[in-house]
Amino acid sequence: MATAADTLAQNLSFANFSKATDLKKRIWFTLGALIVFRLCSFVPLPGIDPIALDQLFNRTAGGVLDFFNMFSGGALERMSIIALGIMPYITASIVVQLMSSIHEPWKALKKEGEAGRKKLNQYTRFGTVILTIFQGYGIAVGLEGWGASSGVSAVIDPGWFFRISTIISLLGGTLFLMWLGEQITSRGIGNGISLIIMAGIVAQLPVALGGLFEQARTGAISVGFLGVVIVGALAVIAFICWVERAQRRILIQYPKRQVGNRMFQGDKSHLPLKLNTPGVIPPIFASSLLLMPLTVAQFAGEGATGAGGDLLLTITTALQHGAPLYMALYAAGIIFFAFFYTAVVFNPEETADNLKKYGGFIPGIRPGQKTAEYLDYVLTRITVVGALYLTLICLLPELLISQLAIPFYFGGTSLLIVVNVTMDTVAQIQGHLLAHQYEGLIKKSKLRGRR
Repeated sequence: MATAADTLAQNLSFANFSKATDLKKRIWFTLGALIVFRLCSFVPLPGIDPIALDQLFNRTAGGVLDFFNMFSGGALERMSIIALGIMPYITASIVVQLMSSIHEPWKALKKEGEAGRKKLNQYTRFGTVILTIFQGYGIAVGLEGWGASSGVSAVIDPGWFFRISTIISLLGGTLFLMWLGEQITSRGIGNGISLIIMAGIVAQLPVALGGLFEQARTGAISVGFLGVVIVGALAVIAFICWVERAQRRILIQYPKRQVGNRMFQGDKSHLPLKLNTPGVIPPIFASSLLLMPLTVAQFAGEGATGAGGDLLLTITTALQHGAPLYMALYAAGIIFFAFFYTAVVFNPEETADNLKKYGGFIPGIRPGQKTAEYLDYVLTRITVVGALYLTLICLLPELLISQLAIPFYFGGTSLLIVVNVTMDTVAQIQGHLLAHQYEGLIKKSKLRGRR
C-alpha cells in the first residue's frame, strides 16, 4: 500500500493546478499587477517633447542610461512617471538595514518582531520619499539642460512649474510601484519588488533579441558570433541554475527520548545552507547605489558648464558601464552586500539557541556558543564562494558586453535576476501546490475515518 508521502509525491504536479483556487487567484493578481506596471511605463511626464527626448537618448546609447533603462523596463527612455523605477525604495532599504545593524535604537526595533518591522518599513517609506524628491529634482534640472549645447531640448517649457510637476509625478510613480510591489508580495506570488525588476528586464528582451538578429541580417555581426552569444547566454543560465541549487547540509542529531515506558530512537535531519544565501539582492543593491547617482550626474552634466560640468563629465566617464572603476566598485558592492545580507537573513546564535532548545546538536560540536561559532565559520566560508560566484557571473559577461557591444539584457546581472526570481517564484508555486495536496490528503483521511 502506498504511503501518504508516496501519494503526495505522485500527485504533486502542475496537473493539479486547476484545483488550487487560491493559487490561481494569486497568480492572476500578480500578472495583473505586472501588466499595470508595464502600462505605467508608457505614461509620460508632463511637459516632455518625445521626439527631442528620443534624439537625445540615442546620442547616449550604450552608456549608463541604457543600463538603468534596462532595470526600469524602458520607462527612462520614454521618461515616464516611473522613470526612477523602484531604485529609490531599494536604496532606502539599504540605508535602513545598515542603520538597523549599527544604530542601537533601530537594533532594538529589529528585535521587537512584527511591530519593530512595521516601524522600520515606515522609515524605509519616508526615506524613499526623500530620495525620490532629490533625484526627481536632479533629473528635472538635467532634462532642462540636456542637449542645450546642440540646440535640442527635451523640455517644452522649462522653469519651476516643470520642475515641481516632474518631482510630484516621479514621486507618485515611485510610491505607486512601492505599493504595487508590497501588494504582490502579500496578495500575489513571489517577491513583488524582485518581480517588478524582472518584468522590466524581460519586457526589453524581445527588443534586444530583435536587434541582434537584425544586426546579423544586415551583416553588422556574423551569424557565428550571434550563435556564440546565444550559446553563452544559455550556458550562463545553466550555470546559475546549478549553483543556486547548491547546498551545504549540516547533520543535526536528536537524542533518544523516553515517553512513559516507551523509548523513541533519536532522529537525524539536515540544516541546509545555500551557497548563495542572499540570492539576487547583492547585485540589485550594488546596481542601485551606482546607477542612481550616475543617472542624475549624467543628466546634470549635459547642461552644466565650466568646472562643474567638467567634473560631472569626468565622473560619468570614469564610472561608465564597463569602465575599470565601475567594475571595481560594482564588485566591491556585490561582495559587501553578499556578506551583509547573509548576516541579516541568517543568525548563527539564534539558530544554535533553537537547536539547543529542541535538543538538537551537531555531532562533535558542543551545543550553545560552540555551535554558533561553528555555524558562523561554515557560513563565512560558503559566503566567500557565493560572493565570488556572484561577482564572476555579474562582471565577466558585462566586461565582454562592453567590449563587444552586445545588449545589456544578455549580461550576467540581468540573467541572474531573471533566473533567480523565476526559480524563487516557481518554488513558491510548488509550495502552494504542496499545501493544497496536504489539504486534499487530510480531507480524504477524514472521509475514510467516518466510514
